[in-house]
Amino acid sequence: MQSNVLYEKTGRVALLTLNRPEKLNALDYATNDRLLSLLERIEADDEIGAVILTGAGERAFSAGGDIHEFTQSIKRGTDEAVRDFCRRGQRMTARFEAFPKPVIAAVNGIAFGGGCEITESVHLAIASEEAVFAKPEINIGIPPTFGGTQRLPRLAGRKRALELLLTGDTFGPQRALELGLVNKVVPGEDLLPAAFDLAERILRHSSLAAARIITAVTRGINTTIEEGLLIEREQFARMCATADVREGLDAWIARRTPVYLGR
Repeated sequence: MQSNVLYEKTGRVALLTLNRPEKLNALDYATNDRLLSLLERIEADDEIGAVILTGAGERAFSAGGDIHEFTQSIKRGTDEAVRDFCRRGQRMTARFEAFPKPVIAAVNGIAFGGGCEITESVHLAIASEEAVFAKPEINIGIPPTFGGTQRLPRLAGRKRALELLLTGDTFGPQRALELGLVNKVVPGEDLLPAAFDLAERILRHSSLAAARIITAVTRGINTTIEEGLLIEREQFARMCATADVREGLDAWIARRTPVYLGR
């Protein structure tokens, strides 16, 4: 039986591929759970320093939650629907958001609903020129459930986010770039090479420093500036006694390339 999420390790990069192309890589419960399981495995692997997430096939990154599956949960009652669908999806996007290793979405096609929410939650994203985005949950009578009502306004601003959330309109990669949803737009054939290039530009630095930056930004962005600065100081203090700091400073003084060991 073929896996609904493919895992490939390329050097220090883990490539995850949503693998339900016949369903436009819709996020059924098994796919969601497999993503969480793979992230646990990747976090524990010291050889991996970054993650790239993309979709199988030529049409979709992910069309969002599996409507047929969560419809059955809704029919069984509110408590089950919240537990099985909403909380599961929120755990997944929260895991991506706070993951200590940089996660890059390579958005190769449709990114609707939960697929868009994954893009919102990961640290970095590159879109192909063929990518198309939407917050279409309102079309089936529900609000977004994987964090879209919270992360998109923080990325794009309240009014621009509300327009997308309340209309369900589709938008293209250049609009996603303007909104801050993606970092870059490239031709389709350049998508994965661009994602791997971005990963390699990050991996030349200390993995510990990258983790501290991710933590400071993720925890601090929703606090006051004073609280955020305290978080920043805490993350700096955690780095001060590491070998990576000593290596970085010694290399800078000696004008040589640092060799980080992640400790």
